Amino acid sequence: MGCSAGLLWSFGALIIRYMVEAQTYRWQYLFFRGLTIALILSAYILLKEGATSIRNFIDNGVSGLLGAFGLVAAFIGFIWSITLTTAANALFMMAATPFIAAFMGIVFLKEKIRLQTWIAMFIALFGIIIMVAEGLEKNSVVGSLIALLSATGFAVFSVSLRWRKETPQFTTIAFAGILCVLFTMLILVFQNASIAMPFRNICLSMLHGFIVSIGLILFAAGAKFLPAVELTLLSMVEVVGGVLWVYLPIFGINETPSMLTMIGGITLLIAIVLDSAGTGKKPE
Repeated sequence: MGCSAGLLWSFGALIIRYMVEAQTYRWQYLFFRGLTIALILSAYILLKEGATSIRNFIDNGVSGLLGAFGLVAAFIGFIWSITLTTAANALFMMAATPFIAAFMGIVFLKEKIRLQTWIAMFIALFGIIIMVAEGLEKNSVVGSLIALLSATGFAVFSVSLRWRKETPQFTTIAFAGILCVLFTMLILVFQNASIAMPFRNICLSMLHGFIVSIGLILFAAGAKFLPAVELTLLSMVEVVGGVLWVYLPIFGINETPSMLTMIGGITLLIAIVLDSAGTGKKPE
């Protein structure tokens, strides 16, 4: 399920690249995408759980609340990072998610981390340093750091799914969509701006919200079978696919990653492959 989620999410960067004046309409895009996620997940919960769905929102608890806030940070960070740096740089930075999740699992869930994972974390750190260093040269370090913020937010969400297994998982996602809508509305009011943007962008944001929603449903459903760090590893197909889609001429973007980005990104992917070796066991 994690791989299926990653495949869906891999089209996110490509969708954003088709936006009209992407840097101008970030918050409007986030508003419509968050609204789409909230509506789809709320409808899914209502169909799946019926009358108990309202009770689940009330019983979401601290873990659900933290997971929702983490997901909102991931939503915002993804859009901003993709519009501030190359898709490859942003996506490779987000590949740090499993290692951030592993560290959080140690601190908050008292999960045992293998020596293999520790080695992979240091290799991943080296890859991140390479890409941040390149960002300093190309004035895109802000985009790289925001991508890391997005990775941290998703790691928080991933770990929250296993903190209290009785917490309604899909409710957390729906709540994140609602929070995203409220937060972006506040930002737009503060900026004295409206939610209006080109119709093309609205359609793209709703399509993006749809694939994010389906991916999150698959991701959350798989969380009961795998620990957070392993589940995020499975979804890393998003990184490879995302870089590939914006590069292939057939999609019309033709965005070629730099050599340093590729070196740093491949280093990160090597760390992921190293860590994922032998992680097929289900958690106790």
